[in-house]
Amino acid sequence: MQQLCQNLKNGQIVLAEVAVPAVKAGHLLIQTSCSLISAGTERMLVEFGRGGYLAKARQQPEKVAQVLDKIRTDGIGPTLQSVMAKLDQPIPMGYSNVGRVLEVGEGVDGFRPGDRVVSNGPHAEVVMVPKNLAARVPDAVADDQATFTVVGAIALQGIRLIRPTLGETVAVFGLGLIGQLAVQILRAHGARVIGFDYDGRRVELARRYGAEAENLSLSTDPVAAAMALTGEHGVDGVLVTAATKSDSLMHQAAQMCRKRGRIVLTGVAGLNLRRSDFYEKELTFQVSCSYGPGRYDADYEQRGRDYPRSFVRWTEQRNFEAVLELMHERRLETEELISLRVPLAEAKHAYDAVAARNVIGVLLSYPSPSDTKAREALTARVIRHYAPTSDRSPGFRQLPLPEDGTTSLPRPAVCGLIGAGGFAQQKILPALRKAGARLKWVASSTGLSGSVAAGRFRVENSTTDVHRVLGDPEVDAVVIATRHNTHAPLVIEALQSGKAVFVEKPLCVTPSELARIKETYVGICQSGPRPPILMVGYNRRFASLTALLRSRLAGRTRPLATVFTCNAGPVPSDHWVQDPSVGGGRILGEACHFIDLAHFLADESPIVQVAALKHGPDDSTNTNDTVAISLRMADGSLGQIDYFANGPRSYPKERLEVFSEGRVFRIDNFKRLVSFGKGGGRNKRCWTQDKGHDEQFRQFVDAVRTGGASPIPFESLVNTAEATLAALDACRHGTAVELCRLNDFAADQQLRAA
Repeated sequence: MQQLCQNLKNGQIVLAEVAVPAVKAGHLLIQTSCSLISAGTERMLVEFGRGGYLAKARQQPEKVAQVLDKIRTDGIGPTLQSVMAKLDQPIPMGYSNVGRVLEVGEGVDGFRPGDRVVSNGPHAEVVMVPKNLAARVPDAVADDQATFTVVGAIALQGIRLIRPTLGETVAVFGLGLIGQLAVQILRAHGARVIGFDYDGRRVELARRYGAEAENLSLSTDPVAAAMALTGEHGVDGVLVTAATKSDSLMHQAAQMCRKRGRIVLTGVAGLNLRRSDFYEKELTFQVSCSYGPGRYDADYEQRGRDYPRSFVRWTEQRNFEAVLELMHERRLETEELISLRVPLAEAKHAYDAVAARNVIGVLLSYPSPSDTKAREALTARVIRHYAPTSDRSPGFRQLPLPEDGTTSLPRPAVCGLIGAGGFAQQKILPALRKAGARLKWVASSTGLSGSVAAGRFRVENSTTDVHRVLGDPEVDAVVIATRHNTHAPLVIEALQSGKAVFVEKPLCVTPSELARIKETYVGICQSGPRPPILMVGYNRRFASLTALLRSRLAGRTRPLATVFTCNAGPVPSDHWVQDPSVGGGRILGEACHFIDLAHFLADESPIVQVAALKHGPDDSTNTNDTVAISLRMADGSLGQIDYFANGPRSYPKERLEVFSEGRVFRIDNFKRLVSFGKGGGRNKRCWTQDKGHDEQFRQFVDAVRTGGASPIPFESLVNTAEATLAALDACRHGTAVELCRLNDFAADQQLRAA
């Protein structure tokens, strides 16, 4: 299928070929008939993308501050790489979609295949949306008209916050798409409407919808006009749907209000408010959040947990339904709001018109799947991007020639990637290419990120069906970079499919998952000629400075004491990583890195005891991501991990200190190794930050290609996973947790050998 997206780096509008999503639980799969380009919201995205780097920086000063902090801590190279990768990631365009339901996910009621629905889906031939962000279209409402539902809900939510009553007067600043819909909805409320805009055509249109509208390009004073039309009493409320950087608009809105009037902002305006404006009249001001209650609430939007109607009468979905009812009753007209109708294939021209600011609403039409080939395209979950090739493009690692003197190249490891998010594209795919892997598959849930990744890194196929990757007999290795709760099931399925497996940390999120992985691994060892390759993305043990430090620790006769400080920085409590059932929390998802590193530096001596204390109150508001973890290894070595989320971004993220036999070694943010004490060796500084990603994948790919042992022993992976889970348990109960003793560990090794 085709999907419209934009590259933020250059503003280019791209019609991408994307695999059709596989419907998820709680979601609908919808075949699009038409969608609406919002000339306001989407124009801002186009203008941002087409602006230069300086213009982008001026619009996002808080992002510039973050970039400067990252340069100071990580260096200019990694920072620029990270910034360019984010800008180069296309984003889907659009949020006003109409079509017919193709499939209904598990747990969805109220919808069935064939239903005509509106949703906030993007501009794509097939979209997948949560059930609470869709609504059925009444038979009497045409598709073209229904595309205005979502933007109509934005207008409606702003009006609900104003709370107009019959006979009140409400001013509307900005008579674009949302402003015109707001005029009609306010009139349906029984309110008198005064509209203001600088475009004479929009002013005339608002008048036809029943507003007393004024053209500000004629030097009209909006405050004087509003006062004159209300007998000098002032308006009861003001809805601001305009987009301006000026602070004067909000000042004018306050001046034209009566005492205790209400001002609601749905657009964008300068907010350097004057206290006197609001103090003297006791005005209220509120910013409206999109379509209504439920917006940006993952429980409502993604997990489908509706709010009780008796307590929250109007949600996003119920606002959609209310707008559709107004259309059904012919109290909300949209035909005159359609400035342009464009086929999806010509969407680039539509955005040129949007950028020129000479349209209100632009309708995109989609081809009807009238023939077999078109219908197949709307169900295809695999996109072929490149034919298999021996390409040796820049960055592709040349494999060594065989030692027998022949000139034929050894067969490269064939890899499939599951998960194509930012980390996969910034770190994993470049490292796999450098390692000489043949990239045959990339799988993603929605299709767009996988298609983008395939085009950027010359992956042969993208898909939304992970079983195409796991079931491909040519695939040697599967790399898993999905959300944490999917790791263990995918690891088990990949191992059972006979694949080598690399999984980003963590290995699992529960003890029962770890037990199933161990059972699967041991079973394969007992039935196969050699142990399978299973590796977790503990990249820091592969960093160049870590290797140098370990070499300097070689020959020690006494246990180590290590201290790792991670200035992790805050992550919002509603982020998926903080969800115990999805991400498992940051200790499980990131602090495991440093548990593994302490274990590795102690020559992988088993961790036998874990204690942990968490920072802050013991209540539901605590995300438990500021934690002090203590480890004891079987050889007597100690490890201390201080994982803190309450520090500033301007402070370097990571510092490792190792105390050993009269010497101290310190690694600063994986850029510099400093030694103290006799026999510590010379200091070492890297040109750029190296956290070991490239070396990690080089060793993994080499092991897959040659049939060698996994770069990280299985018992080491299990021990780190057990220690991390134990740290969570220790945090909950405030006690130390005992793990397997050394003799138990040796018994496990003997079992594997058997």
